[in-house]
Amino acid sequence: MVSTAQKFLPRAAWGLALSIVASSSLPAQRLVLPENSVIIVRTTSSLQSNTARVGQTFETVVADSLGLDNYTVIPSNSRIRGSITFVQPATRQQSGVIQVAFDRLTLPDGTSYPIVGHLTSTDSAERRQIDADPNARVVLVGGRGGIGAGIAGAGSSRSPTSSILAALGGLLSQAQDVNVPSGTPLAVQLDQQVVLRGRGRLRQADAYTIYTAAERIRAAQQALAAQNYYRGPINGVLNDATQRALFQFQADRGLNATGNLDFRTAQTLGLSLNTGTTVGGMLSAEEASTLRRNAQTLLARERSDLSISTLGRLSASRAYNEGDIELWFALSSFVDNAELYEQIVRGSTTASDATISAGRALLNSARRVETAMQAGRPSGAVVNAWNSVRVQLHTIDSTFR
Repeated sequence: MVSTAQKFLPRAAWGLALSIVASSSLPAQRLVLPENSVIIVRTTSSLQSNTARVGQTFETVVADSLGLDNYTVIPSNSRIRGSITFVQPATRQQSGVIQVAFDRLTLPDGTSYPIVGHLTSTDSAERRQIDADPNARVVLVGGRGGIGAGIAGAGSSRSPTSSILAALGGLLSQAQDVNVPSGTPLAVQLDQQVVLRGRGRLRQADAYTIYTAAERIRAAQQALAAQNYYRGPINGVLNDATQRALFQFQADRGLNATGNLDFRTAQTLGLSLNTGTTVGGMLSAEEASTLRRNAQTLLARERSDLSISTLGRLSASRAYNEGDIELWFALSSFVDNAELYEQIVRGSTTASDATISAGRALLNSARRVETAMQAGRPSGAVVNAWNSVRVQLHTIDSTFR
């Protein structure tokens, strides 16, 4: 079944781009690009209903890097493969028709992912019309746009392919072939979620950054509910009801109506984006493991400096002040928190309420160490080791330096 968010692309929306500036210096993260996410592509060859054949494949290229929360997931110049699933050349009485599907995403490094996608639209007026039939197919129709083809809903996903022509009716009256030139922008909407790897942390949010973290979605649901766009549960789940509410809000505010919680929509809703901080950042399992080991090494160094045994016995020949003991306790607590954080991260594939909360708890523990460092008498080796840990914590919070 095709979801209710399936729509079609108008001429005004073909220029839309999801522009994300990213770096690739950090290890990859596993991230989920949700169902109904929109990816803007450009055709690399022409599509013509008078020559196309069912089963024929064609390539498109991703126009701009696509960002998800804190990471780039689809770099620019990635390719998405399409295939012709229905074609009807123009006749003297009817326009040509092409239906396409998208089945594979290939990144510039050759990494490939199977996908299920269809053409979609950000035109609010036409999208609202097609909402009346949530199972409608999306097809290219000759003679309905400046590029020689428009996009329209036709038939039902549960009816025979031949019903497309009957459902289009008067839309075929131009009697022209579909002619989509190479380089034409199109929008691909996912019918199923895709698990991808983050290819580098975003330097800053872009106008088309997409947010999917639960705390972001929950905040959006609350804001949409307050303005009577959303009536579902406030649960942080990006479901159909939330996407429909986002779309209606975007359409009413003159935003790109995609149903995605993008940067501009979040700003217009009044959400606090804290652009100076990497909100919802998390370490990979390997990074969390390294952090835990570094913290354990740091604690062992401080214990040695204080002449404290592995059983916690203090040296009778040494005088301890309150700052020494406070730093020892703070570092011990931080090690425990680092171990718990690693366990939580290993049980998660992407940033969630649990990992975000765990990161904040770990940072709070780190701040207690910072305070204790000021009151204690740490050696230069301990200070240097702690500074290395602080660099790792920067991944969770970009302001923690």
